[in-house]
Amino acid sequence: MTPYTKRRRSEGSRRITLVVSVMAAVGYLAFLRPAEGLDARAINRGSLAARPAADAFGRSGQLRMRFALPGLPVEYPIEVQGGLDEVRYSWIARGDSVPTGQPRPLVDGLVAPEAPGFYNLQLTLAGERRIVRDPPLAVLVPRSEKKGSSLNGYQMGFYKGERARRSDPEAPVGFVEIDTADLDLPVSAHLRLADFLTRDRQNIWPRYAAVDPRLLDKIELVLAEIGTWTGSPDPDSVRFDIHSSFRTPEHNRLIRSAARDSRHQFGDAIDLAVDANRDGRVNSKDTKLVSMAVDIVERLHPDLVGGMGIYLMRNQPYVHIDARGIKVRWRG
Repeated sequence: MTPYTKRRRSEGSRRITLVVSVMAAVGYLAFLRPAEGLDARAINRGSLAARPAADAFGRSGQLRMRFALPGLPVEYPIEVQGGLDEVRYSWIARGDSVPTGQPRPLVDGLVAPEAPGFYNLQLTLAGERRIVRDPPLAVLVPRSEKKGSSLNGYQMGFYKGERARRSDPEAPVGFVEIDTADLDLPVSAHLRLADFLTRDRQNIWPRYAAVDPRLLDKIELVLAEIGTWTGSPDPDSVRFDIHSSFRTPEHNRLIRSAARDSRHQFGDAIDLAVDANRDGRVNSKDTKLVSMAVDIVERLHPDLVGGMGIYLMRNQPYVHIDARGIKVRWRG
């Protein structure tokens, strides 16, 4: 293993529980604040300055993507200095230079683009232009666009109640659309979109994954907590391997010993092996340390509480961590 490096292992027949669901549905209103810390001498009255607020990167400060459903309000905290009543915003799609749609007043709050994809925020004021590149906004494909068991040709299976046209409140509200050019896009400091593809061997592109930002925050906080324990000057030296992440209901059904209600389907869980004591091996000592870190993070952040299970595959232990909202502990 390498520092914060993931080796993708093939899912075995044992139950593996990890998902990164995108309950990151929608936010509600952009936070408009003075641009604290900006050099006031460099800013003339009426000129425009903007940057993401600290909480735009989550509790951990390590999130690298925001999420929203098409055409709905976006939670995107930003700090803006200028004539706020006159500032307009628009979205620029990844790889493009032309804004999508007509500029809108910023004071009315941000609304996501209508088309799924990845976007940067552009602000304009009296001919000035500022682009807020980090974090980018991922506009999801709503789950309602699934036709039967598939989404745009990608086989996903059925969530509970879908066959009867009932809505499962835990099912992801939408999915990130991922093409081959998107695999390396980071969703947090140490996780990327490729980590959340279902390992179902489908060759169709684009593919779809659920990514829950609560889980991203939780994993980053757990890794950061572990990184402080050995006195290493480099907290990023904690090494881990990902065993499993998002699973479509169809793929989950085919895995022997997988729970029918596995959190992997909902996008709020992940399985990983962590070298928590940094001795180059992963064993029971490491799982105990990870368990301690999870308990500490949940105690400090009750809204991130969830499940933690310890498993053994090919004589190597790994842990399941999720953010289901209820504290659960088990051994598999």
